[in-house]
Amino acid sequence: MAKANVKEQILTTSVDLLHSKGFNATSVQDITDAAGVPKGSFYNHFPSKEALGMEVLQRYVAAIGDIAAVLHDRSLAPLARLQQFFERMIAGNAANDYHCGCLLGNFSTELSNQIPAMREAMRQAFAGSSAALEAVIAEGQRDGSIGNRLPAADLAAFLNDAWQGAVLRAKAEQSRAPLDRYTRMVVRSILT
Repeated sequence: MAKANVKEQILTTSVDLLHSKGFNATSVQDITDAAGVPKGSFYNHFPSKEALGMEVLQRYVAAIGDIAAVLHDRSLAPLARLQQFFERMIAGNAANDYHCGCLLGNFSTELSNQIPAMREAMRQAFAGSSAALEAVIAEGQRDGSIGNRLPAADLAAFLNDAWQGAVLRAKAEQSRAPLDRYTRMVVRSILT
């Protein structure tokens, strides 16, 4: 197997393991066993488990960025973009039967006090998400489709915060209901 393929296999396996089991509960041996590669291969590609965690986080954030592309689709009204974004996020959670939650949220609770570089990466990821939501909310406020006149930045930050809570509850209940309730409340009450 070519070295690039080994690194990719380790990363792909790690995204799933770290998302489902958590960072601290997953050993390098767990990762290499699941990836089907020798343990030495891990250290040929990653200087540490923390370095792997950063790459996994970057990959996860990029995947969320792909989902968030709908927020930039100006053929849709702002409120419709937001609703589609959350529906796509719900579908992502449904793919793992609501067992895993959000990797960004999971890492935040597990690692923010352990790995300062990871905390900073998560802070930046949350800020980027809020900025994307803020732009759509501000556009909707300007065209009148979003009636809530609180500052768009505050609304976007709140939506991010509340989403993390809804995902956490969906994980605890292994149910879609908290995510549907979140979307309903945001679209029908908070933003209108």
